[in-house]
Amino acid sequence: MCGIIGVLGSHEVAPLLVESLKRLEYRGYDSAGIATVNDGRLDRRRAVGKLVNLSDLLVHEPLLGKSGIGHTRWATHGAATTHNAHPHRSGPVAVVHNGIIENFRELRAELAEAGIHPETDTDTETVALLTRLHMDRGLPPREAAVAALRQLEGAFALLWLFDGEPDLMVAARRGSPLAIGYGAGEMYVGSDAIALAPMTDQITYLDEGDYAFITRAGAEIFDAEGRRANRDRQQIDTGAVTVEKAGYKHFMAKEIAEQPAVLGDALRHYLRPDGSLNLPEELDFSGLDRLTLVACGTAYYACAVAKYWFESLARLPVEIDVASEFRYREPPLPAKSWALFVSQSGETADTLAALRYCAERVEKTVAVINVPSSTMAREADLALPIHAGVEVGVASTKAFTCQLLTLAVLALKAGRDRGVLSEADLAAHADALRALPGLMNTALGLSDDIARLAESLAEAQDVLFLGRGPLYPLALEGALKLKEISYIHAEGYASGELKHGPIALIERSVPVIVFAPHDRLFDKTVSNMQEVMARHGQVLLVSDAKGLQAAEQGTWARLKLPEVAEPFAPILYALPAQLIAYHTACAKGTDVDQPRNLAKSVTVE
Repeated sequence: MCGIIGVLGSHEVAPLLVESLKRLEYRGYDSAGIATVNDGRLDRRRAVGKLVNLSDLLVHEPLLGKSGIGHTRWATHGAATTHNAHPHRSGPVAVVHNGIIENFRELRAELAEAGIHPETDTDTETVALLTRLHMDRGLPPREAAVAALRQLEGAFALLWLFDGEPDLMVAARRGSPLAIGYGAGEMYVGSDAIALAPMTDQITYLDEGDYAFITRAGAEIFDAEGRRANRDRQQIDTGAVTVEKAGYKHFMAKEIAEQPAVLGDALRHYLRPDGSLNLPEELDFSGLDRLTLVACGTAYYACAVAKYWFESLARLPVEIDVASEFRYREPPLPAKSWALFVSQSGETADTLAALRYCAERVEKTVAVINVPSSTMAREADLALPIHAGVEVGVASTKAFTCQLLTLAVLALKAGRDRGVLSEADLAAHADALRALPGLMNTALGLSDDIARLAESLAEAQDVLFLGRGPLYPLALEGALKLKEISYIHAEGYASGELKHGPIALIERSVPVIVFAPHDRLFDKTVSNMQEVMARHGQVLLVSDAKGLQAAEQGTWARLKLPEVAEPFAPILYALPAQLIAYHTACAKGTDVDQPRNLAKSVTVE
């Protein structure tokens, strides 16, 4: 979840490190720091809070040097304080780290026997202390770093810098991603391509268990067994990893507005002009007994919507689970089943662990990801990109709708393979999907109306979201979005479950947001809505013209969306859900792009 950057440059690196950390701040913003080697001397600067605080510190206390490492932190062990901020240093060693050292307590006990005691509350400091211990015992920096690495348990990405070694960084990856970048007489290391894009378009991703010795002449990479390894060098599209706001106040606003365009990109990739589906030939659902969907957070809610699609359009039994629980249940998996994993980053630790659990137990593993070079994409049997482009806002928006679109296409393929959908059915559904970008543009026109409603929503302490069928998971997602960025307590419920407990919460001060397109379940949803209004609940009804005409009487407020084909309503209705959260957060004055306690890429369990 933390962001790592390293540079062996030909110019002063502090500005480069800070600029790269700006691009990685979505990965953590509890504290930040950099360390450099200047005239053979290792030094560092650290600051609590957002990166601007480190920038201010560097104005008053500059840090020179052409070799350096940097870090932006999402706290795991130890509070967000200056002494817990990275880089951590012990004598001649500085270390930055993403992940968790699971056996740090045992290692601290071993270090205490050698008379070495920690000065921070973090697990990361243990790596620096161990490396220093090995150097004190006579090992040179490279070997000392590897010796320390051999003692570590957990999932992590690590980067070392050494006093007196201006032409050396040591990098290691186990669980958390790490990439090496190549320049003209310069070398770089970063958590992902976003950090490296301004400096290079040539990168190599370390494989699981790899470590590397990096100098300005290049990188020597070794696998987990210590054997020399050749890893492919890739050319990245630096334009595809642009992280500019493009005139918007927040990245989230920009990414909400991009959804018609990116969904169009995904549609062009997966739907051919003749209406057929552009998917790998090995995706044949005909003989499956079951499909297992696994994800976390917003991606899990995308899976929850997709369950309705696979079961109704393809008659394929589906089990869904949150990744953090899935593998610990050790679920039995039928041999004739597939497991499908959804992750924006393709690096989500729990989801990746679930993929590895399933790899030897199911017929096929499929990853639905936004980063084609991610670990999940490399380890799954098949990887399907969602084509959302870089998403910086911590609260996922365009990745969610592109995940839904990709899963919808897969459900159509399953329906055709299993003989549930005819060619005519498939063509009609494909046409419905193609209509979505235009409908989304219409939905974005509600932004100003939603901004006005948000002034009232911002005063609430509790908000309920209701939906039926595939709109039920969207109610869960809408509540999650509001919680994430406005800090208002919100819950999503299936409309029919309201009377089984949650209706006790209804009173005048509790807004209830109802997603109810005029579909076959509309009348049922309206009945539940009436139960809310009978108890003085303030209902915000989100529906189409027919729905509003039939049921707007007595509601507090209304939002009119265009009519949409019934199966795919969640993709369209996601936009007002996102805009409600966004404008409510703006009205409250919270940090929309970097909400407290959260980070974008969750690479720890």
